[in-house]
Amino acid sequence: MKLIKCVRHAFDMVVHSKLRSWLTILGIVIGVAAVIAIGSLGSGLQSNINQQLSSLGGDLLTITAGHSRGGNIFTMRGPGREGGGFDASSTQSADAPALTRTDVQALRGMPDIMTIDTQIRGSVKVTYQDKTGTISLTGVDQRFWSQITTETLLEGRMLGPADQNVVVIGSRLASSYFTHPVGINQMITIGNSAFRVVGILDDQSTSIYMPLQMAYQVIDDKTNGVYDTIIVRIRDQDLLDETIAKIDNKMMLARHVTDKTKDFTITSRAQAQETRAATMQTMNMFLMAIAAVSLIVGSVGIANTMFTSVMEKTKEIGIMKAIGARNKDIMLIFLLNAGLIGLVGGLLGIFFGTILSGMLPALMGNVGFFRSGATVSLHAMLVALAVSIGVGVLAGIIPAYQASRLKPVDALRFE
Repeated sequence: MKLIKCVRHAFDMVVHSKLRSWLTILGIVIGVAAVIAIGSLGSGLQSNINQQLSSLGGDLLTITAGHSRGGNIFTMRGPGREGGGFDASSTQSADAPALTRTDVQALRGMPDIMTIDTQIRGSVKVTYQDKTGTISLTGVDQRFWSQITTETLLEGRMLGPADQNVVVIGSRLASSYFTHPVGINQMITIGNSAFRVVGILDDQSTSIYMPLQMAYQVIDDKTNGVYDTIIVRIRDQDLLDETIAKIDNKMMLARHVTDKTKDFTITSRAQAQETRAATMQTMNMFLMAIAAVSLIVGSVGIANTMFTSVMEKTKEIGIMKAIGARNKDIMLIFLLNAGLIGLVGGLLGIFFGTILSGMLPALMGNVGFFRSGATVSLHAMLVALAVSIGVGVLAGIIPAYQASRLKPVDALRFE
């Protein structure tokens, strides 16, 4: 029997069993749509996280006072913004010595370090025109901050070495926090002092950055020469672990501590990137496995439909065999029927899955990591289509084999 005739017979089987065929196809549609939607959402989420982590700076190290004991995978290597990472599970001694100029001087002599920035942080009252709010403020060493920060500018400029009463602010603080937008060269009041805005960051924060010496004056309970964090940019990111070990030894010598009495923490942002990326990949695989269960259910539906078709077509199988159809021809017809169901289900599943993947971020409120939406790739579509056809063919193998083994005499006698 020619292939074109087998295809025609397979197509007729689908057409003449409309309700049963479409119910079976629906199972494949649900499975493929779920895989496409969840897979694309996971890809978009991972892409968003990778983009955010890449902006953290893989060659940056953050040194903070206090040492974390044990902790989870994010405690010792957790990322942060300019101020470094923090985890609620970290245990830091209340009377731990602070970071001082002595620590900075010890680090400045290391050839593996390119730039060092010292920072303090706190909350301050900020007034602009008729509105006052409490904002997070970071004091930075303006001589080195522009060389070490991972922030980018939307307008204006970064802090310069000679700056004093000036600030750089986040874009949300500039655009929507106050009643009126804050522009470049406009004045805001921090505490009892006026500061001129020289730069607006390309982010969605309400942060304020100002020269370190001015920050000591406006943030309460800060001592000149004592820092909350030290940010270090290393020369060679490929030697990250080796450089961390050298800085660790140097700091222990300068602070006269041992491994047991260590009172500082070194946070590597590159290691945080790797940890987060691995975690997201595992989560994505888990979500895909859940979605794949729908495909398994769809394959059971195809097998059930094919067994029913064999019973209904038993007499027709006997007639085809009596006029010369071979076993492989009968088996090919039923396999093509199962593959056709998988093909139609796969195409419809891709269509509805693409629509669903576009709707999911909006249904989730478009917050957090889901702001970037979902990413549907051509590769994912082709894989989903191949899997749906494969599932259909595999589910139809046993019924097709059973049909091909029917004896013509027994098939013709079947009622």
